[in-house]
Amino acid sequence: MSNHILIIDDDIELCRLVRKYLEVENLKVDIRHNGKEGLNTAQSKSYHLLVLDVMLPEMNGFEVLAELRKSSAVPVLMLTAKDSEIDKVSGLRLGADDYLTKPFSMNEFVARVQSLIRRYTTLNSFEAQVEDSLEVGALSIDPKTREVLIESKRVELTVKEFDLLYFLAKNKGQVFTKKQIYCNVWQEEYAFDDNNIMVHIRRLRKKIEPISESPIYIQTVWGVGYKFNREV
Repeated sequence: MSNHILIIDDDIELCRLVRKYLEVENLKVDIRHNGKEGLNTAQSKSYHLLVLDVMLPEMNGFEVLAELRKSSAVPVLMLTAKDSEIDKVSGLRLGADDYLTKPFSMNEFVARVQSLIRRYTTLNSFEAQVEDSLEVGALSIDPKTREVLIESKRVELTVKEFDLLYFLAKNKGQVFTKKQIYCNVWQEEYAFDDNNIMVHIRRLRKKIEPISESPIYIQTVWGVGYKFNREV
C-alpha cells in the first residue's frame, strides 16, 4: 500500500510538479490550496506526512500547524521563504519535524519526504519490535505504542520529539554532541544547524519537565551537547 501525503500550498504549478515527482516514488498525494481546507482534510483523513507552506490563504501555515498539533503527531515538512530564519524557528517551535526553503531542488525535496516517512513507518515499526519500554523517574516511554506518560498522564509528542527523547533516555548518562544527536535521531548527515536541535530540545522540555527552565531529565552539558540525567 502506498504511503499517503497531503500537500498544503497555494502555488498550483509547484504542487503539480511535486505530485509528479512523488507519484514516481509510488506515493499517494492529496493537494489543498488554502490553510483552512488543508487543516480540515488533515484532521479528517490519515496521512503519513504533511507538506505545509507558511504563506497560505485563510489560515497561514503556522496557524494550521498549531491547530493540528493539538490532536496529531503526523510528521510535518514545512516550506519556508528563502533565508527566513524566523519562519524556520517558528515552525520548529510549533511542532514541525523538518523544513525546506524555497526554491528547492526536487531531488532534495523527495529525499526529505522519504526520510520523514521512513522514520514514521518502516524504521519506527522495526524499533518497536526490538526495543523495550523505559521507566525513568515519572516518565514511562513505550516505543511499541510511541506513547509517553508522566505519572500515568499521556504527553503528546511529535515524531521527532519522541525519537529524540527515546534516544537520550535509553542512553542515560551518556553525553552526545549535536552532531551525534542529529545523525542518530534524524538519520541524516549533519549540517551545522544548532537551531534545529536546540528548538526540539526546548519544546520537549516544556512537555516533560516539571520546570522547563530547570530541567531534571534532559540536561545541557555546556560546550559539548546534551545528556539524559543518570540520577532520575
